[in-house]
Amino acid sequence: RDLASDLARITRFDPKIQEQADILDGLILDFEAVAENLETTLSDTEYSPEEATETRARLDLIYRLQKKHQALNVDGLIEILNNLSDQAKAYTDLEDSIIALQKETEKDRAQLIKKATTLSNKRKKVIPGFEKTVSKGLHELSMPHAVLNIDLQTKEELGPTGLDEVNFLFSANKGGELQPVQGVASGGELSRLALVTKSLVAGAIPLPTIIFDEIDAGVSGDVALRMGQILENLANGHQVVVITHSPQVAAKAHTHYFIYKKDEATHTTTKVKKLSPQERIKSIAVMLSQNPPSDAALLNAKELVEG
Repeated sequence: RDLASDLARITRFDPKIQEQADILDGLILDFEAVAENLETTLSDTEYSPEEATETRARLDLIYRLQKKHQALNVDGLIEILNNLSDQAKAYTDLEDSIIALQKETEKDRAQLIKKATTLSNKRKKVIPGFEKTVSKGLHELSMPHAVLNIDLQTKEELGPTGLDEVNFLFSANKGGELQPVQGVASGGELSRLALVTKSLVAGAIPLPTIIFDEIDAGVSGDVALRMGQILENLANGHQVVVITHSPQVAAKAHTHYFIYKKDEATHTTTKVKKLSPQERIKSIAVMLSQNPPSDAALLNAKELVEG
């Protein structure tokens, strides 16, 4: 302002100075307006140490997160945050699915227990008749004192056999102690027990084909002949395939196949041959005696087949 006053006094001596004085007056007015605006802005702005501390803390956190997640900038952090949010949502959805599956599992378990209880009741109902029928079948196979008992133990938890633990107890001798069948029965006894049991199952369930693999193991003579008769009767309602080394059983078949091995140049192959009536008699005769079979064995084999 002092400079402007001085210029105003000397303009009367030099008119050119008037132009410079006018410019200076304009600058002074602009400066005063800017100063006034700054004073107004500063007066409206209050410095808060707490906010400054919080801002620094947030900046520090951002820098640490950038370093931890190897983000180049805040945009990178935001992208990572979005990815983590998506993963968290997926985990939440998974948890919901697990809860739903748990509820469904409990529902299925309740149904299983209900059905297992029904099965257990049916078992208890049929066991006495089953025991009696099996024992009778064993008596017909030259085991007059055989006894089969089914021990049923109910459990609290479901298992492969439902709520029951099923044990077959067996005694082949008169007055003998009942014990688990797998520990006391001989090979021949197991064969007869298996045949009788499977015959009963086949009578109760519509099985188109039944396969017996050496069901006659450990038996011979009259017992083998009776087993052959049982298999023959079973074949009236089913297709029965029997793998046997017993001539008495083989003689009851409607069709006879001979399985043998043949040495080739580099390996051994297994062959299957359908036997003609004469070949069948010879094969059974070999089972009865030796190879080649005797005339007596051939005659015996013919009697078995025709009888």
